Amino acid sequence: MKKLVALVLAAALSVGATACGGTTSSSSEAASAAANSAAAPSSEAASSTAAVSGSISISGSSALYPLAKDAIGKFKATNPDASITLNAGGSGTGLKQVAAGTVDIGNSDVFADEKLPADSAKSLVDHKVCVITMAPIVSPDVGEKVTSLTTQQLTDIFTAKTKNWKEVGGPDEAITLVTRPSTSGTRALFKQYALGGKEEASNKSLETDDSGTLLQTVSQHKGAIGYVALSYLVNNTSVKKVSIDGVEPSLENTYSGKYKVWGYEHMYTKGEATGVAKALIEYMQTEEYGKDMEAMGYNVASKMQVQRDDPKAAK
Repeated sequence: MKKLVALVLAAALSVGATACGGTTSSSSEAASAAANSAAAPSSEAASSTAAVSGSISISGSSALYPLAKDAIGKFKATNPDASITLNAGGSGTGLKQVAAGTVDIGNSDVFADEKLPADSAKSLVDHKVCVITMAPIVSPDVGEKVTSLTTQQLTDIFTAKTKNWKEVGGPDEAITLVTRPSTSGTRALFKQYALGGKEEASNKSLETDDSGTLLQTVSQHKGAIGYVALSYLVNNTSVKKVSIDGVEPSLENTYSGKYKVWGYEHMYTKGEATGVAKALIEYMQTEEYGKDMEAMGYNVASKMQVQRDDPKAAK
């Protein structure tokens, strides 16, 4: 009996040794292999997003300029060998230059065929990188009394039919228009959606397509009114934004379609985008960069609850 117990005990110890040794070792190797296998896709993903190199130039929309500048800075952090030159100058300028092949990307607040001849526009490929909201702004003295204007009041002001702020509930001051040149995409967008297509009066003495300059001009002139992209009003208290028909210009109201003065921001390339241009545009369209976009006052195009077609193409 003692011999039988001893034999059973010896067998148990042998099995235990195998379980604690050989089997554990095999499990360890399997786990290691699984870990290596799981890591493989990450390496492949990393190689598919390899840094790009080369030089490109961009010009156009002043409304898109701050976003493009921010995106370029962050893009170059992982693409140090990419050289990118960025200038503003207005949508019309950017579109003409990209169509002529003198820049690689033309930034625009409007569709290309709204500024270019049909043949030139057809040579360009449209990349919608975001949505821009345009807001009327007034000098602080006016903003104390005027916080909202009807579409008709706004139209009468910008067509110079209304000349004094007291006519719309404001102070007894002459209205000073701070205007944009005819090449401006921002002007075209504002004309279409805020003024019902009516032609804006011109004030050559205070005309600029640089949104930063326009903002400063409105803030420094009593009775002044102009309009800028909502992105220029983030953390800015030097001017007052004005609602239209009681609807505040905001990201939320633009997403829902309640606020009507908005448009796509386009980055046009002549033919399909390649190299640095393609990589930069794709980076700006990522969900990750979309968070930075909203923080800067721009709408993510994919989150829009309403859409707009090219007005000329629709005809």
